[in-house]
Amino acid sequence: MSVSPAWADAPSPCVDVCKYKRAGRCVGCMMTKMEKDSFPRSGGAERKKAFFDALLARLRAEHKNPAFWAIAYRRKCEQEGVPCPLDGDDL
Repeated sequence: MSVSPAWADAPSPCVDVCKYKRAGRCVGCMMTKMEKDSFPRSGGAERKKAFFDALLARLRAEHKNPAFWAIAYRRKCEQEGVPCPLDGDDL
């Protein structure tokens, strides 16, 4: 299965909450500071998609429903003027 080209331009999953509580993870996106720094800015679409897949699995494990994060992330993509790679994904 091929990965949507929108993943190549995907901005960081950070949704600008940046409050670290739960085991050193941000309450907004569930990433650690190290993960935020390691987001593959110049990686290919496949690499970014894999990063998001791992993050979404963590969000589901913690919150059962990552819909609130997805709403904020779609808004971020819109503000940055890039297609949201989540469009079409069932969250």
